[in-house]
Amino acid sequence: MLLETLGIDALGADWSQYLFWVGSIAFAGLLGGLLAGLLGVGGGIVIVPVLYHIFSAVGIEETLRMKIAVATSLATIVATSAVSVKSHYARGAIDIGLLKSWSLPIAIGVVAGAIIGSEVKGQVLSFVFATVALFVAVQMTFSGQGTRLYDDFPNVVVKWGSGLFVGVISAMMGIGGGSLSVPILTTVGYDIRKAVGTASAIGFVIAIPGALTYVFAGQGVPGLPPFSLGYLNWLGALVLVPLTMVMAPVGARLAHSIPRRALQISFAVFLAVTSARMFYDLFG
Repeated sequence: MLLETLGIDALGADWSQYLFWVGSIAFAGLLGGLLAGLLGVGGGIVIVPVLYHIFSAVGIEETLRMKIAVATSLATIVATSAVSVKSHYARGAIDIGLLKSWSLPIAIGVVAGAIIGSEVKGQVLSFVFATVALFVAVQMTFSGQGTRLYDDFPNVVVKWGSGLFVGVISAMMGIGGGSLSVPILTTVGYDIRKAVGTASAIGFVIAIPGALTYVFAGQGVPGLPPFSLGYLNWLGALVLVPLTMVMAPVGARLAHSIPRRALQISFAVFLAVTSARMFYDLFG
């Protein structure tokens, strides 16, 4: 019964397929962690599309690929956020007051987004990811530190509305929310360092309820691959976590020797290509 719950009973005799799977996921972890450290973005925005293509290569049904990729990415964010939060907190870069007041609408949005993501077709998640990835690519290409329009959230409606938005979209994309929350916070007057530090803590608020919702929503769904707990592929998460945690500091060190603008443009190109490929898969 335990093996069935963990998704191991479906394991076939062809180990070469699973070795390819684990090796490819390891590559995703290395790349995601490196870029997270280089650019200060969550590794999820790299890991999700890589996992999506891995699951496609091993023959997982199209309707399930994105859901598994999103759920697995969210699970890894729990661990990577812990490391990031510790570092930012030690430097006083987390706004505790903002974290307390913004966490509730974000958490509500996460649960709603994960429920929506588990119920809709996987192609809908692919469309959301491709659209937001393209937006982030454009934003990274043409913006600098962001445009400051306010000295704080203008009112509680904007604060709750933006929190719900960050939660819903992050849960549907499998990301920690930094790509969305940092531009919002800098626009309403928060210092970029405080915005990045607080966004790292928001990763917890997104990842824990998001991953758990996908676990429960995926119970009993046919066609899930081995090593699955609901939509969460726990073997993939176990492979990803240590590699992303090891590579993020490496990326952070490299960031000081490579022009940041060149890194931003390179990452924007990666996101634009990823977005175009997903749109092609959807409509091509």
